[in-house]
Amino acid sequence: MPNKRSLYEQVILDHNKAPRNFGELPDADRKAEGYNALCGDQFTIFLKMDGDVIDTVQFEGSGCAISKSSASVMTTQLKGKTRSEAEALFQKFHAMITSGFDAELDEAGLGKLMVFSGVREYPVRIKCATLAWHTMLSALHDDDGTVSTE
Repeated sequence: MPNKRSLYEQVILDHNKAPRNFGELPDADRKAEGYNALCGDQFTIFLKMDGDVIDTVQFEGSGCAISKSSASVMTTQLKGKTRSEAEALFQKFHAMITSGFDAELDEAGLGKLMVFSGVREYPVRIKCATLAWHTMLSALHDDDGTVSTE
């Protein structure tokens, strides 16, 4: 397990240092803003839809390593997904991140998102890992307003 944990930490640090799909998406169909008042993380999630499919997803903003890498990995996992597939992935991620540390996880269903399983050890960091996801869900539903972790 220590080797797996070390690999997970490396992936998180890599996505923090070189986030994927980072930057404004000027022709976005939908966008939402998210804010974590506890630590100051702020993100805007941009979606460009092709019917019911996420054609492009990008984000901009700032935050801690966990929140920024979570947003980055999320964008890589959502491109090409239907709305219902994106919602299902949100549910799987949220269930994993909020489960007890000893809970059995659906590694096959979570894929690369498993890198965040260690966050469960630090409940105060759960909001960091889920901010981008809640914000994406708000953008997907075309909801107005700012998503807050409070």
